[in-house]
This record gives sequence, structure tokens and C-alpha cells, in this order.
Amino acid sequence: MAGRKHAPRVRELRDGQNDSSQNSQNDSDGLLSAEPSQQSYLSVPSSPSSYRRTRANMNQAGGAPDERTSLLGTTRASRIRIASAHGTPRAPNLSRNQSYGTGEGLETVRSNPPTRHHSRANSWGQRLIRALADRQEEPVSEPKGAIFPDDRVWYDQFTSTDWVHDSIADAHRVKALRSRKDFWGRVYILFDGAQGWILSALVGFVIAVLAYIVDVTESTFFDFKDGYCARGWLISEKRCCPHGPCTDWRDWGEVMHGWPFGERWTEFVIYLGLAITLASVSCLLTLTTKTVVPSAYRLSTLDENLAAAPVSPGGDGDDGGNSSNGNGTPSRRASVAPPAAAPSMIYYSAAGSGVAEVRVILSGFVLHGFLGLKTLIIKTVGLVLSVASGLSLGKEGPYVHIATCVGNIACRLFTKYDRNDAKRREVLSAAAAAGVAVAFGAPLGGVLFGLEEVAYFFPAKTLFRTFFCCITAALTLKFLNPYGTHKIVMFQVRYLIDWEYFELVSFILVGVLGGAAGALFIKASRKWAVTFRRIPIIKKHPLLEVVLVALVTGLIGYWNGLTKLPVAKLLYNLAAPCDDRDNNLEDLGLCPDSKADIPPILWHLLWAFLIKGFLTIITFGIKVPAGIYVPSMVVGGLMGRLIGHMVQWLVLAFPDTSMFSSCNKVSSVSCIQPGVYGLIAAGSTMCGVTRLSVTLAVILFELTGSLDYVLPFSLAILVAKWTADAIEPLSIYDLLTEMNSYPFLNNKHKPVFTSELIDIVPRVRRERIIDISSSPLVPATSLRSKLESLHRAGELDGGLPIIRNDILVGLIPAPDLEYALDNLPDENTALCLMANVPSIDDSDDEEGGGRRDPTDFTPYIDPAPVALDIRSPMDLVYELFVKLGLRYICILRDGKYAGMAS
Repeated sequence: MAGRKHAPRVRELRDGQNDSSQNSQNDSDGLLSAEPSQQSYLSVPSSPSSYRRTRANMNQAGGAPDERTSLLGTTRASRIRIASAHGTPRAPNLSRNQSYGTGEGLETVRSNPPTRHHSRANSWGQRLIRALADRQEEPVSEPKGAIFPDDRVWYDQFTSTDWVHDSIADAHRVKALRSRKDFWGRVYILFDGAQGWILSALVGFVIAVLAYIVDVTESTFFDFKDGYCARGWLISEKRCCPHGPCTDWRDWGEVMHGWPFGERWTEFVIYLGLAITLASVSCLLTLTTKTVVPSAYRLSTLDENLAAAPVSPGGDGDDGGNSSNGNGTPSRRASVAPPAAAPSMIYYSAAGSGVAEVRVILSGFVLHGFLGLKTLIIKTVGLVLSVASGLSLGKEGPYVHIATCVGNIACRLFTKYDRNDAKRREVLSAAAAAGVAVAFGAPLGGVLFGLEEVAYFFPAKTLFRTFFCCITAALTLKFLNPYGTHKIVMFQVRYLIDWEYFELVSFILVGVLGGAAGALFIKASRKWAVTFRRIPIIKKHPLLEVVLVALVTGLIGYWNGLTKLPVAKLLYNLAAPCDDRDNNLEDLGLCPDSKADIPPILWHLLWAFLIKGFLTIITFGIKVPAGIYVPSMVVGGLMGRLIGHMVQWLVLAFPDTSMFSSCNKVSSVSCIQPGVYGLIAAGSTMCGVTRLSVTLAVILFELTGSLDYVLPFSLAILVAKWTADAIEPLSIYDLLTEMNSYPFLNNKHKPVFTSELIDIVPRVRRERIIDISSSPLVPATSLRSKLESLHRAGELDGGLPIIRNDILVGLIPAPDLEYALDNLPDENTALCLMANVPSIDDSDDEEGGGRRDPTDFTPYIDPAPVALDIRSPMDLVYELFVKLGLRYICILRDGKYAGMAS
């Protein structure tokens, strides 16, 4: 192999370079070092370490795997030396690979030093796949000097996926697989092709089962605040009394015989106490996913906290430590600053909906622990409790996060997806789409959601597998029948009466108001967060905020029949047409028998609209699993129902008007269906919040199953998006992404460039290159100082170009260099080979299974990094980053190295 072939020459060169290594110890001026005895670690989410064949027999740390266990291999300790605020010559040893969920501070972390080479190689999933595919381990011949496709370092926390490398690695895997012509080789080729379909079916089935569990459990817990079923404590009120009130259901006032406050007030006190208890338990569970990220990583938050203060970009020297695209757009990097610059950032992976984070992860951002087993379990249980508490939140958004967790865990079954981050994201995209399919009963809407909202890389084969996954999830949930109505979701409705042409004007008005309401909700949520959530005691104690919100929700929501209902049931009652035969409709007084009944309904809806809007604003961002999809639809549905009843009153008040002459009357009530207005406004408001367009139109079509209303739905959503974009350019998830400084390069909105690459290129700095003009051997201490210079500038997944006589001859990625340095036996005296050197040892035979020389760094070097001329237009640079998912581009001037853009 490559490492063994050059070993004799490495030793020969090293003998003549010992003196030069002593003179290169201080190659990077201004960087501080830390002795091992003075190392300290800060807590950040765990990172997978490298998996490579040359390390198959290296020592591994034991321990049961959890959701913070490496998904792609083993962990290692990294050393990013940060200059002390006091200017001392010693600096803490910052690990960016180890994570501790408790976040107890430095003392706790010091007492639990990070382990090296943590692996889940012996997990049940790995044992299962080895047992099923034991014949696939037969070696496949490689050309002389070839490097194994997986001979690389896997991604660290807060770095980004190398899409190009992962695509090349998969091509090597497929080529090696197809080179096998034996019987078992052909069998495994078929099995390899079926793995994607097996995963899609498995993920869709598991997602549907989890959705069924959540739907059934939360309805039981929600009803438990009012009473219980005498036939069984775990039976919901609907299942206990399917045809209306019955003696089997017992309210708490009846059970307590009115003690101690009278029957009505006793029921209210018990309801309020149970609501606060359920919300508090959900919050406490969510807080167990606490993760502390050092201030070295300049991120605002990793959950839906609109009160998080925006970060200022870090710097390193006179180049600013970070670059832009020439139009104010930040580059793909995380900024690193001294720990004393700001307090550590804390986030909770189970809080909120997780949709913004899932979208960023699918774009290539590496965020370990966010899609793990612990997060899945806690988010599922916490979601049941938070929805059951009666807070103004939904379960549909968290379904996307839960589904993506299922897809991530399922990828561990097959090596093809487990060890290739780009392939893994194909499964994650399908899983996220299936989450929407079970949330809205809309498999087509789920596929479009994957295309429009979350998926960054969506090849044609992923589209078909995503569709298959969504169909599997929807069919499974249909058969499970969680609501006993043979509907996938509670708010599926059917409209039997067609709309009238004069209603187009009111549909457009509803779209305008819905889009404006969604945009104003974003502004109001942000304003509430920065005023209330930044109060020190609220910021320090998230549980206190949850208790206060639950208390306010119970106090003002209990007395209104509309706001007391769960959001999904309320949305159904707002959107469903009036039908006495519908047993699922609550007796809410929303169906007028005459014109005189409409004004009281309008007042009732107006109060419910104001209450629900206020509760939704103060609820968004609290530390419980919570979605914003259905709550925003409910607020819009209340507004739309208001407008629908107003139009209905006009038709009844002026029946002889020519415009209304074609409107047939049924039982003294006009042909106007206020439920249609409620559903159109619900979709328009959700569009204003999320900026989904085609997806929402298809979801509304699938919810109604009526082609007659496709045009009104589409028209209203189109107008809603225009209106929302005019008021607030960013959706709620775009705002979170921008505020949190995620390395997300939005491929939906291309900036306008008028500059060239030369306008943003910083000057070449000595500590940012590896010069091998005089010798291919470079002291390890010099490489370590250059690596730390990258880390201090925030280029966690950057790289160091290798220069010979000003000519770019290669590039070594920072994570690979870090791994290689960490595995040196003696870093202080080691000389590292940074270029291929001719050797007389050119044999293809492996003698005794010898291991590669650890000082040979050539297997980690990219010999052909992507490079552009310095006069290239910025449009080309942008397209390369977006279309290829590059992490950096080398820049040349007349064929010589001139800098790097990242």
C-alpha cells in the first residue's frame, strides 16, 4: 500500500532532517501550546472518529452505545489551543469531539476525560449485518498504490459533509462490488441494490407505528385532565363514549363530589394542575438532552430560541478569519474565539420541532447527537406530554425530527449508508418526508415537502424512494386507524358543495390576510422572545417559563370552548362542513340555522382568535417538543371561519342581489361553507409562517380529497406567499437558520454578484500553507501549529494547501491532518512525509501484514483539490459551492497558488 511503499525512503530522508526539525519548532509565531498536565476540556456534542481498514485492530474503548456514540466510527481527542485572556503562555486544551449531556461545567468534564477510539463496532446492528453478509468481506483486488475509498477521517462536530469525496467513495465501492463475478458476488449485488428499498419500507413502517403511539397516547392523556373512563383508565373520552355523552365517562367534579370548591371550580383546579404537571414533566425530559457548546463555537442556539443573541464573526489575524461571498453572505465555517469572549452556548436537542436543524443537517452540516436514539425516545415521550398538556403547540413538526431520527438509526443496518454521509442523507430526506406524510395524511405532500423545504441534495432515485417511503408510512397508519375513523389524521374533511365564482374575491382576501398573519406571527414571536425570554431568571430556568406558559394557557384557555380543544380537533371543527350526521363534530355552536345566529358566532370566534394567537406566540420556543404547523393553521382557521361567516351573512342579508342569485339555499342557510374559508385561511397562515407553497396546496388537496377546491387553495396560497414575503422576507425556519449562524448556503435564493474572486481573496499567510520546496518532510510540531491556526480562525473543516515552489501540489483536510497527528507516537520529534517519494521498494506483495508508517501523511492528501483562477467570476464560485457542496476552493494566479476560499 501507499504507506508501506514509501517507508524506507521516509526513514532515509528523516535521518538527514533531524537538525532541521529542531529549528522548526516555532514555525507558527503567536500560537500557544499546552502541556498534557494542564489540559482542560469543554463540553461539546460528540464526534464520530475515523474508520479505516488500517486501524481495524487498534485498541477500542468499551461501553454501551447511546445516541451520542459515533455513527461512523471512533472518537479521538482533538487539541485546539486557545490563547488565554490573561496572556499566559499556557492555554486550555479544547476538545471538540467529546460531549456530556449534563453540562455540569469544567469540573465535571475534567473528571470524565474523553476516550480515544470509542466505537460501536460491536453493536447489535453491526453484529446482525455481519451475520447476514459474512461473505461480503472477501478482499477485492485494487490497482497498485490505490487508496481505499474509506481510508479517511470522518466528520467532526460542526463541520460539513464532503459531498464530492463521498460520491467518489461510493463509486469505488460500486466498482469493487461489480468486479465480483462469483455466485455470492451476484447475490450481494442484488442485495446491495435492494438495501435502499428495504430501508425505505422499514423507516416508513416504524414512523407510522410511532405516529400511531403518539396519536393514541396523547388523546388519552389530554382527556385525563377532564376525567376518566370507568371502563378503563387508558381509554380516551371518544373511545369511551363514541356516540356522545355517556355514564361511563366520569368528570373529576363528579368523582370528587364537588369537594372542595364546588363541582365546576374543582374541575378547573384539577385541569389546571394536570396541565402544568404534564407540561413540566415534558420540559424536564427535554432538559435531559442539554448539551453545552463552548463559546469557541460561535453559534447562537441549536433549538428554536428566537431570543438567542446573534453572534459576531470571529477573526484570526488581519484576514478576519472568515470570508464572504462578496455579497455579505457568510461562508461555510464556524467561528472560533477565546473561551473568555462569551458564555458557553446551551441547547436541547429534543426542544422545538427540529425542522430547521434537520434542514441544515440534510444540507451537509454535521450535528452529532441530534438524530440519536436518546433524542428519539425523549422527543417522542415529551411530545405526548406537551400536546396532552393543552399548550398551543402541535405534534406535526416534531414528526419530521422523529422520522429523521428513525432514518438515521436505521442507516446503521447497512454499511453502504452507515459509512457514507452523503448516502445517509438520501435516507434522511426520505424519512423527513415520511414524517410529513403521517402528520398530514399526505404522501404526495410529504414528497414535495422534501423537495421544497428540507432536502438539499435530491437525486432522481431519492425522489422515487421517498415516494415509496411516504406511501408505506401512510398505508401503515391507515391500517392502524389511530382515531377510529379510518382517517390518517383527525382533520381530514370532505366538501360536497362546489364553490361559487363570486367567492374568488373573498378567497383572495383570505389569502392576503393569512399571509399577513403568518408574517406578523414571526415578528411577534421574535419580539416576545427578545423581551420576555431574555429576562435573566427566565433565561436561566427554562422550566419556569414552561410553568408560566402552561398556567396562562390554562387560565385563559379553559373558559373558551374553542381554545380548550386540542389543536387538531379544533382545526377539524373549523374546517369541516356543518353536518348533523358527523359524530366527530363537537357541539361548539358554529353552525347557524339563520342569519340571527351569525353575530354571536362571530364574537365567539373573534375571542378565540385573539386568545389562540396570543398563546401560540408565547408558546413558540419554550423548551418542550413543539410544532408550529397546526397551531398556525388553527389561528388562520379561526380568522378564515370569521370571514366565512361574514360572507354567509352578506348572502343571507342580500339574497336578491344578482351576484348572489346563483347561490342555492339549504335549510335557510346559504351555499357558503365557512369551513372552506377556515381551511383556506389555515393553509395561507401556515404559508406565511413557513413559506411552503406547492407543498401546502397539495397537502390541502389531500386533506379534502376534492379536485373542485384545488384552484381556491392554490390561489390563496399564492397570494399569501406574496403578501408574507412583502412583510417579512424570511420564513420562521430561515430566520432561525440565519440567526443561529448555521453554515447553510441557501440554494433557493441566489445573490446577485458583480465581483470577481480576486475581490475576496485574503493574502497568503505563512501559517496557512505547507511549503515542501526544500524537503517533503515537515516537523509534526509545525503541522500542529498550522492546524491550530485554522481552528482559531474557525475553519474546522478547512484544509492546508501543500506548495512546492509556489505551485499547488495537494491539500490535506484539517480533520485528516488532526487525526494523523493524534496517532503519531512522538509528535515532538516526528517528521511527516507530505509528498510521494520514489522508492526501490515497489513490490505489490504485503510482507507479514505490516502496518503503514504513521509519519506518512500522503494517504490523507488530496492530490487534486478543486482550484479556480483568481479572475473567475463570483457566480462560478457560488455555483461550485452550491452544486458540488464544496468546503473550500483553492485559488491560482498564473498557475501559482494565491489563496483559498471557504
